[in-house]
This record gives sequence, C-alpha cells and structure tokens, in this order.
Amino acid sequence: LVSLFTSDLMVGLVVMPPAMLNQLYGRWVLRGDFCSLWASFDVMCCSASILNLCVISLDRYLLITSPLRYKLRMTSCRALGLIAATWTLAALASFLPI
Repeated sequence: LVSLFTSDLMVGLVVMPPAMLNQLYGRWVLRGDFCSLWASFDVMCCSASILNLCVISLDRYLLITSPLRYKLRMTSCRALGLIAATWTLAALASFLPI
C-alpha cells in the first residue's frame, strides 16, 4: 500500500503540475528537454500505480485462496521483490524509449 501511495503521490506532485500548465496555456510552456522527461515520469508513475494495484490484487487473492499457506508464501523478502519488480518494470517501460 505504501508503494501505491508513493506512485499516486508522484503523479500528483510531479506529473500533474506540468500537465495543468499545458492545459491552461494550450501549449508546452516549460523547457523543451523537460517535455520528454515529464512524459517518462508520467508513464512511469501511472504504470507503477496500475502494477501496484495488480500486485495488491494478487496478494489478496493468495490470502483468500490459501490462508493457511499465505504466511509461508508471502515473506517480507518476496513482498519487497514484488515491489522492486513493479517499479523496475514501470521505469523500464517509461525511460527506455527515451
């Protein structure tokens, strides 16, 4: 949940202010090289948010389908690995195209 909060907070603090300026002025008013960086952060934060929701859904599914084996399956190392994989996949999908 903290990872989901972080990705959504980054959308609100990093992605939305330049998007708001873009909507208000009807054109990109910031430096030109900042546009591609902003677009990458937009894709990364939104992808991380979606992937975090998928991981939370998977976690809840495992807890409901096998509650007795859940503690053995979902260790803190495995949970951290899923979070790291989520952010790594989101970063690769957004910054590699640049």
